[in-house]
Amino acid sequence: MRRAIGRLGLLQIDSVNVLVRAHYMPLFSRLGPYERSLLDAMALASSNAFFEYWGHEASLMPIELQPLLRWRMARAQRGEGIWRQLQPFAGDRRCEADALLARISREGALAASDVAGSKAEKGMWVWSSAKHALEWLFWAGLVASTHRRGTFERVYDLPERVLPGAILRRPTPDGVEARRELLARAAKALGVATAHDLRDYFRIAPADALLPLQQLVEDGTLIPVSVRGWRQEAYLHKDARPGRRYAGAALLSPFDPLVWHRPRTERLFGFRYRLEIYTPAHRREHGYYVLPFLMDGALVARVDLKADRKTGLLIILRAHIEPAAPADTMERLLGELRSMAAWLNLSDVVVPPAASSDQ
Repeated sequence: MRRAIGRLGLLQIDSVNVLVRAHYMPLFSRLGPYERSLLDAMALASSNAFFEYWGHEASLMPIELQPLLRWRMARAQRGEGIWRQLQPFAGDRRCEADALLARISREGALAASDVAGSKAEKGMWVWSSAKHALEWLFWAGLVASTHRRGTFERVYDLPERVLPGAILRRPTPDGVEARRELLARAAKALGVATAHDLRDYFRIAPADALLPLQQLVEDGTLIPVSVRGWRQEAYLHKDARPGRRYAGAALLSPFDPLVWHRPRTERLFGFRYRLEIYTPAHRREHGYYVLPFLMDGALVARVDLKADRKTGLLIILRAHIEPAAPADTMERLLGELRSMAAWLNLSDVVVPPAASSDQ
């Protein structure tokens, strides 16, 4: 598990739980059924193995990456590169954030719901002032996440009480050096990629990536290449081994690094893939929480899934087989679905009468 996360560089975190939390899935896709409680234990700040911060969105990352993201924290302290709603806490509302920081220092870790009067209006993204202030402190690196509660609520504490002292004492690299290392890690994870692909991995802006990419080419870490069918120039990591062909099957989360950058998914697999969670139900093409199915190096199907924990069933709400899929696609897909159901402690895989199947 540690090696797999190290190769990927990060696991994206997402709140949607219609099937299973997003950060669990990439390891299942690569390793098969594993004990999720092991990842839970590794994700705790007290494990000193991983930490949560903004990588590719909210992400769980190896602890050694923390110094490489301090440039992002420094910008957030200045109110740069953060959500508009958080910017006031770097300026004229800084005193509110400082008051919460002082309370954490005195009383210990807390979550937004622990702050009196912090309840906001109902809604997934309707946050209280306390939540906004705490999120700014987190983005600015002035607090760190200790863990997430069962409700998925983030709990904050001082960095020195969360992160290993050996990590905090490491020198802070300058921004160009840090972004160069992040881009190199993205390149190693992806193997071959365009500049846009590489920037997207850790969400680095074009202007911030230009010089680091040039330096990676100059030192031989990245080799400029042309890929048949790609309009953009691409880069091959010096340690990548082209020409390998994999056999096997895996269901992929919408937030898996292999498919999270949709333009790259289309270039690699000829597979148009969109997350339709926020699309009105009547306008969805393939469903609410759709997982691509990778088989022998090709994306050959997609399924809209739901884990019904009350009945103990994995429900296939909709399935779509790609036109060029091999004849045994459905058989192998069902095998992976049964494996997933067992991994999630669900007793069976079912297709309700109202479900649809597209050929």
